[in-house]
Amino acid sequence: MAERFFRGKKPTRLLTANFPKTDSQYTDTKTDNDKDMKNTAVVQTENLSKWYGEVMGVNDVTLTIHPGITGLLGPNGAGKTSLMKLMTGQLKPNQGKVRVLDQPVWNNPELTKRVGYCPDIELAYQFMTGFEFITFFATLSGYDKSGVESRSLRVLETVDMLFAKDRPIASYSKGMRQRVKLAQALVHEPELLFLDEPLTGLDPNGRRHVLTLLQELAAQEISIIVSSHILYEIEALTETILLIHQGRILAEGTISDIRELIDEHPHKVYLSTDEPRRLAQVCLPFKDILSVTFVDGDGADSESQVEKESGDIIIETAKPDAFYARLPKLLIENELSVSQLYSPDDNLSSVFKYLVG
Repeated sequence: MAERFFRGKKPTRLLTANFPKTDSQYTDTKTDNDKDMKNTAVVQTENLSKWYGEVMGVNDVTLTIHPGITGLLGPNGAGKTSLMKLMTGQLKPNQGKVRVLDQPVWNNPELTKRVGYCPDIELAYQFMTGFEFITFFATLSGYDKSGVESRSLRVLETVDMLFAKDRPIASYSKGMRQRVKLAQALVHEPELLFLDEPLTGLDPNGRRHVLTLLQELAAQEISIIVSSHILYEIEALTETILLIHQGRILAEGTISDIRELIDEHPHKVYLSTDEPRRLAQVCLPFKDILSVTFVDGDGADSESQVEKESGDIIIETAKPDAFYARLPKLLIENELSVSQLYSPDDNLSSVFKYLVG
């Protein structure tokens, strides 16, 4: 229970999701520049669908991905892995088309020489050492013995795993296995990398190392498509994102585009302060403040503990940018302190909640 104050009627959250149009819904107004961009696409899909019995894994996806780093964002079970497997030729679509590096994907062994793939599953060859694992994949790529060894050592050094090259993979930590999987995707120097949740299980240092490595690879004109269910991971890599949910692309564009989409809807902001009621009095006069909720430290209704002045305050605002901009000045002018500030509406779950209603 919590005490709430509303300005007028409680606001109704009205939401529409603008799903990407298929090519047939667009008028033919493409310029020469548009056609040039299409020619440079690393991935193109048209009405791509994949289903498993009655379960739809990928649902009528039409998209174009250009060189650089592109983030594929979605909650677990959204269809990220299925879409990546379609793009890498591991799954045959039930419907639609997919082209990678301007080539058909299905049953095209030559394309695998130009593409690297880091899966989200655990490694199967845990009896091998890290070095044996990488040399195995280098051999499959067609390199001779000297090329296999030199490439394997170089790529293990790149992912900071040279120190553990002679240890069996079964003894590796989760983060070490992730880095070895990344190494096998890089050993044949691909033009395009597909990385399925590559940061899962990494400690902060390992995460920072991999993020830096991916940015360096992008600077070498290697295109990367990376999936995650965590928004800030992708924000650290790229501005270009695709949002996928229940097998459909809900939105595509830049992080700032998505932020603007979020900002069209009311935000809840959690603040910890010693004087929640005075902070509420300072904030309520502004027209964008829709409601204020007081919650004590134990989550109890503040009406039962009116004298208790320390706790959390939840402010709902229709204009989050304006609220954040004026908050520091309000705190200084009124000699108020805030020890914590957090908005759950800034995270990926909220993006999907807004998009799907």
